[in-house]
Amino acid sequence: MMRSENMKKVKNWKKILLSVFIVCVLIVGGVFGYAFYKLNKINTVEISKTDDMLGINSNALSESENAKGITNIAFFGIDRMDANQKTSRSDSIMILSIDSKNKKIKMSSIMRDTYVKIKGHGQTKITHAYAYGGAQLAINTINENFNLDIRDYITLDFFSFEKIIDTIGDVSINIKQDEISPMNDKIVEISKIEKKSVSKIIKPGLQTLNGLQAVAYSRVRFTEGGDSRRIERQKTVMSLIMTKIQSLGVAKFPAVVSELLPYTETSLSSMDIMKIGTKVLTSNTTTLEQDRFPVDGYSVGKTIDKVWYLVADMKTTIAQLHNFIYKDIKSVPKTIQ
Repeated sequence: MMRSENMKKVKNWKKILLSVFIVCVLIVGGVFGYAFYKLNKINTVEISKTDDMLGINSNALSESENAKGITNIAFFGIDRMDANQKTSRSDSIMILSIDSKNKKIKMSSIMRDTYVKIKGHGQTKITHAYAYGGAQLAINTINENFNLDIRDYITLDFFSFEKIIDTIGDVSINIKQDEISPMNDKIVEISKIEKKSVSKIIKPGLQTLNGLQAVAYSRVRFTEGGDSRRIERQKTVMSLIMTKIQSLGVAKFPAVVSELLPYTETSLSSMDIMKIGTKVLTSNTTTLEQDRFPVDGYSVGKTIDKVWYLVADMKTTIAQLHNFIYKDIKSVPKTIQ
């Protein structure tokens, strides 16, 4: 149960993060001067780009040299509900790989409870890296433990997630009976934090949800079906968001971008985003693929010093992650007898 509970959080941010990125990318196809002006609204945070500070070793550089045309960026969804909160764990940890060779955008999710070494903090959950040292240490931790070459990141929090949904418009979702009570609990929790009044869900069926309600829906943890049901809820919300963004049309992108970008934090400069956007557009990269690591069957839940961790077969996990990113090969989960 504990492992299932902790696995549930992994995909909270996947498509909303990608949606924001795609908005940035697609606007590049419009008016470049205006796009550049709007991109300057992003909260840009400088981080050290030295290999040592980023945890990039020679093996990672050798791997990336063998994979020309692939750009890796870290995406973090942090569990901060208050925009003024300074430190937070990364509720979701993902690697966005722009693969222009195979014309794909790949999302690799790393389980937040994975037992790894964090520089200066010993062995603990990978989710703590962001709280200990922000994006800089979080990137270092991913690179050192998974032998990668990530140099940039984008971060969103629950506060931003809610505002993005409200910006693009409400979403319609079919709520099931067993989701009502836990969803209302989340609505109350978030409403108190945001100091606003939001209607609870009173019956099952098709509902039109605002940003706060949609966040509550995607955060529901305990229903029949466990992790797979939670993931389906998240995929439902994110797919609706993607559809809305893609249906806006090029003419409306500048206005939408001006609203969405202030909710992001990134080490990417406006010029970086323009270059990446051009790369995606010119290579006609349209396919989205996703995978989760460690792959099922290659990790076990262990209690160490009274704390539950997900302990992975790291050698195999690194190979599987690299196969997905660099060789376009997805691993098959191992069946446990």
